[in-house]
Amino acid sequence: MKPNIHISDSNRKGSAAILNVLLADEYVLYTKTRNYHWHVTGPHFQEYHKFFESQYEALDGIIDDVAERTRALGEKSSATLSEFLGQARVKEHPGEFPSAQSMIGNLLQDHEKIIQQLREDLTDCAEKYQDAGTSDFLTGLMEQHEKMAWMLRALLEG
Repeated sequence: MKPNIHISDSNRKGSAAILNVLLADEYVLYTKTRNYHWHVTGPHFQEYHKFFESQYEALDGIIDDVAERTRALGEKSSATLSEFLGQARVKEHPGEFPSAQSMIGNLLQDHEKIIQQLREDLTDCAEKYQDAGTSDFLTGLMEQHEKMAWMLRALLEG
């Protein structure tokens, strides 16, 4: 059944399209963070291992929230690895196992890329698609990514 939430079909579809690309980015970032959790080495192994775990657990919750927001708009969310890889702007680096500091730097770049895109997307949802709810939702996600990026940045500065 189509939702009756005072957003036109085309605007709901526009917001959902933004959410599906974001979902792909989040899933690739989640996978990269989990990969780094498994493969980190060095004198700070235990600290970084636990840190990466806390980050991928947070991303897992974000992934679920993004997919559920898409469903709340009455649209289908992307749900396969091939869809995620085809839509994601965040890129994987198969077969690469960088140093712990490079892992942190790579994740920081990915979070900042998502933050920059979220700033554009939340404006599009509010102004172009007249979807204040999704815009507000994206603002909350941006704040979560900003906090995660700050934590990564702090590790690089130390």
